[in-house]
Amino acid sequence: MIPVILSGGSGSRLWPLSRKLAPKQFLPLTGADSMFQQTVQRLRAPGIEDPVIVCNREHRFVVGEQLAALNRRAQAVLLEPFGRNTAPAIAVAALHLLAQGRDELLLVLPADHAIADVDAFHAALREAVPAAEQGELVLFGVPAERPETGFGYIRVGVCPDLPGRALRVERFVEKPDLASAEAFVAAGDHVWNSGMFLFRASRLLEELQQHRPDMHDACTLALRRSRPDLGQLLIDPEAFECCPDDSIDYAVMERTQRACVVPLCAGWSDVGSWSALWDIQPKDARGNVSRGDVLLQDSRNCLVQSQNKLVTLIGAEDLVVVETHDAVLVAHKDRVQDIKRLVNTLADQGRAEADNHRKVYRPWGDYDSVDQGQRFQVKRITVKPGASLSLQKHHHRAEHWIVVSGTAMVTCDDQTFLLTENQSTYIPIAAVHRLANPGRIPLEIIEVQSGSYLGEDDIERYDDIYGRSPATAE
Repeated sequence: MIPVILSGGSGSRLWPLSRKLAPKQFLPLTGADSMFQQTVQRLRAPGIEDPVIVCNREHRFVVGEQLAALNRRAQAVLLEPFGRNTAPAIAVAALHLLAQGRDELLLVLPADHAIADVDAFHAALREAVPAAEQGELVLFGVPAERPETGFGYIRVGVCPDLPGRALRVERFVEKPDLASAEAFVAAGDHVWNSGMFLFRASRLLEELQQHRPDMHDACTLALRRSRPDLGQLLIDPEAFECCPDDSIDYAVMERTQRACVVPLCAGWSDVGSWSALWDIQPKDARGNVSRGDVLLQDSRNCLVQSQNKLVTLIGAEDLVVVETHDAVLVAHKDRVQDIKRLVNTLADQGRAEADNHRKVYRPWGDYDSVDQGQRFQVKRITVKPGASLSLQKHHHRAEHWIVVSGTAMVTCDDQTFLLTENQSTYIPIAAVHRLANPGRIPLEIIEVQSGSYLGEDDIERYDDIYGRSPATAE
């Protein structure tokens, strides 16, 4: 069994904690590990191989870092140049494995789901194998315990041809209204669609070829034109752009006659909103969930998270309050589905808060924008041991570097020299420069930028050990 972990979502409904370039799957929402890491960790079982990971090209380095933190590896990382929904992502993974002569069962898992009972999850996997072995496309269905309007539903029925507790899919219903959801729960013949699947790679592609040959052909061409890049596989953007944008449910599962459901009773949640996160978290005696520096007084059923400041609530009820370094969200729990629309508004206004946090992660470390004005910006930069920024220059700004801790190796035009704690240097406009950490502890510096333009895209690269393009801000 080969897991295929889909890690391409943006998680905009969990803004401001989740951002486009730092989405929810890479955040520690329900524990010390990120959602992505928890997904990888729950795959430790006999018969389950290292995963194939499909992610956005912008997330390639965080995927590598989070795998390394677990001392785990992926047998392949497929980089999407942009999102095309779940059907093309799964198809490219299946085609990639078949091209290597691999036709095992594929266990398709979103990277951002929570599973409370891992033993029950593995029991459901074992129960699904016989159906998948006989050519069925298996979905894992969660018993509908309450009328949820934010989930997809599947009506199921008994079929004597299916092994074990597998049930035949009779109908898909996408996010019903409240009355319909209540009727589904009362009838007892509907389950929630978890978005997790088990099927043989060749069977999935047979069905895709039959029902969406255009998608099958586009994915085949995109994979054929893909190229290795720093040990990962970069999917060809020109061919992938021609691929239809569709989910695996619409493209295959709602069209095939061979879809079945295996029940999953494992404390599943897709953590698709702040209210969903509140549902699965431990609560105090008044039903509050809090994290960080939080003080609550006479408040009930609230979710409060603080990253940086003391957050206090008095007499509040059913609120979501989330504080980060650069934004604060206050919303009623009944309105958290509207956060996606808010994020779209921020993006339309060109606000940086829609895409990234004040603290930005790079393959070499991170930087935090501490202060900025009309012609200056102050950053706190951390460089990992042995890491190096690209050899680069800026056309519109100069930089002053002050070492706070560690040792810096500085290249400035034709000079290379070392700086230690409390020493500093000046990088003029248009100087070709590089910052590296030759030591064994993190290098921390304060950078003061000054100039007419301070955008991250004012960069011209000459050399980069991470293979980034000459003129990107990533």
